[in-house]
Amino acid sequence: MDKGDAGVRLTQDNMLIEIDVPIAMDDGVVLRADIFRPVEAGNYPVIISYGPYGKGLPFQTGYKTAWDIMAREHPDAVAGTSSKYANWEVVDPEKWVPDGYAVVRVDSRGAGRSPGYLDHHSRRETQDFYDCIEWAGAQPWSNGKVGLNGISYYATNQWRVAGLAPPHLAAICVWEGYADRYRDATHHGGIACTFQKNWQEMQVKSVQHGRGDNGPRSPLTGDTVCGPSTLSEQEMEHNRSKLWPEIIDNAFDGDFYRVRSADWAKVKVPLLSCGNWGGQGLHLRGNIEGFVHAASEQKWLEMHGGSHWALFYTDYGVDLQKRFFDRFLKGKQNGWEKQPPVQLQIRYPGEKFVLRHEGEWPIARTNWSRAYLHGETLVAEAPQGGAAQVTFDATGEGVTFRAPPLKESLEITGPLAAKLYVSSSTVDADVFLIFRVFDRAGDEVVFQGALDPHTPVAQGWLRASHRELDPVRSLPYRPWHAHASAQPLVPGDVYELDIEIWPTSIVIPAGYSYGLTVRGTDYEYAGPAATLSNMKNPMKGCGPFVHDDPEDRPSDIFGGKTTLHIGGRHAPYVLLPIVPPKQES
Repeated sequence: MDKGDAGVRLTQDNMLIEIDVPIAMDDGVVLRADIFRPVEAGNYPVIISYGPYGKGLPFQTGYKTAWDIMAREHPDAVAGTSSKYANWEVVDPEKWVPDGYAVVRVDSRGAGRSPGYLDHHSRRETQDFYDCIEWAGAQPWSNGKVGLNGISYYATNQWRVAGLAPPHLAAICVWEGYADRYRDATHHGGIACTFQKNWQEMQVKSVQHGRGDNGPRSPLTGDTVCGPSTLSEQEMEHNRSKLWPEIIDNAFDGDFYRVRSADWAKVKVPLLSCGNWGGQGLHLRGNIEGFVHAASEQKWLEMHGGSHWALFYTDYGVDLQKRFFDRFLKGKQNGWEKQPPVQLQIRYPGEKFVLRHEGEWPIARTNWSRAYLHGETLVAEAPQGGAAQVTFDATGEGVTFRAPPLKESLEITGPLAAKLYVSSSTVDADVFLIFRVFDRAGDEVVFQGALDPHTPVAQGWLRASHRELDPVRSLPYRPWHAHASAQPLVPGDVYELDIEIWPTSIVIPAGYSYGLTVRGTDYEYAGPAATLSNMKNPMKGCGPFVHDDPEDRPSDIFGGKTTLHIGGRHAPYVLLPIVPPKQES
């Protein structure tokens, strides 16, 4: 092992490994990267990632419960590798370097071994990523083609940097990565989601640059994961943005969120967008909206289920990624051009998934069908008769409308939407929609979500004062809210709300039923809560994606009564994407 100012260099496990390689940014700050490449001299395509989770922190150490679940439930994810170089949400170099790839991991500015001010998703971070891509593409061991790959943070920043069009960037694989900072991540329907508040504390502050001796050490080098210096807590706080106060202070969409979001018109590189049906509350929406709206002429969508991290490392995930990158980084004629634009893992109860390909999203043969609210049921035709009201506590469990048991199986795959007529006893109301499935005994069917093992079929949210629609971007099956200003309610007056429900896939068997729950608070699974070591609180059905901040939801405004208006002049409904079987050609 050789160690110097340029980092550590060693050869082992049939890889040439360089640790803490310096990469100078355009403002003079020097970031640090780890590089894994074949021992044989040559020019190799590059897979690069840039993020804040500490490149020297082993997956197994930093995210132990997630690792244990993956190893137990997906043994192929940890097969064929020693896992010594495994790192959270980025590729395992032992699975890529033998196939002729160079793998580059960069600690983002202010995180891990990279100094500087930590400012998540900022313009500065995006420019840093651009500079790292261009640096990697110009190295003597590179073939000049750089691909981006990784999960979550390592996927989200791909949307933004691809919009800057780095010349060496040849393809991106966005695996469960949101695109719209406001709508996907911080404010669901205008309601602040507290995930970001706890995420920074649990997953970022723990590996912030400057923790030094107060942080973990790399088992590979013995060095501190978070830089050579040990700073005080006051210095550490001074070196990072005030993430949660910034989110609360920016309650509406605007420049603060636009610079931290995708500009899809500028995303033109070949794109593979891989989303999770269970990703309600963070990434799911962005994967689909990004696929639909990106300007790339060569783009593909893949949708799957299961946990947020595991499938990426399985044979299924790695094979999909390699076929894509082999085509666009190596120029390999491997038949990828025959890959249908949409690859779906269609979901069934019991965590069963069936692979199916489609030509577009939403699926062209979809029968868009309204299920109307009537009494405590959902019916196919708009009910006739007088007006009725259903009132519930504005922070309570609300009311569920259930359709009769199905006489035959029914597939619902695609985006959903709802139209409700609502009044409030106060000047505002938060509406939480849960699309649910019940088995023949009447028990709810839940699924392994991205993080929570007891996730409902689909969810949607809207703050009534944020009801204003963008008429240009709205679609019948996907309302688009402006989130530009608040329009307070007059207590007792009735307002029409169009509510986006994030996409889903479920084949409901005969004898089962579906329902829509309208609540004033987050969904909660009736059974025991679940935990993950990297999550601050127990998960009760929504994972960490909950909306319970008292500053965002003061009780004097959101603690009254909410009333649904049904019948008479009002015909509320949920719009369902019912997909008939493919016709045999």
